[in-house]
Amino acid sequence: MRAPSLLIVVVAILGTAAAGAKVFEAACASCHGPAGTPPPQMRDTLGVRDLNGAEFVGRRTRERVVDQIRRGAPNGRMPAFTGALTEEQIQAVADHVMSFGAKR
Repeated sequence: MRAPSLLIVVVAILGTAAAGAKVFEAACASCHGPAGTPPPQMRDTLGVRDLNGAEFVGRRTRERVVDQIRRGAPNGRMPAFTGALTEEQIQAVADHVMSFGAKR
């Protein structure tokens, strides 16, 4: 029997809002920065999107965010997280990302 991953346990204990932040910290912050704004070198050399930027915030939808997490970026620079994260973790990260930037 496989032991549950630490991220699954975090989701179960903290609920999705806090878990989304923890999963984001573990899986996304190295590129997007801990608060959704990437370090300049990630933005400039790899084109990592600023999740607080007006362009992203203005056109994001929860469905788009979930899809991007599942499938990764079309240009291949962001990996797909299907299989690496559970569906519950993907949903929790999407909720967390939707909290960045200006409120809609």
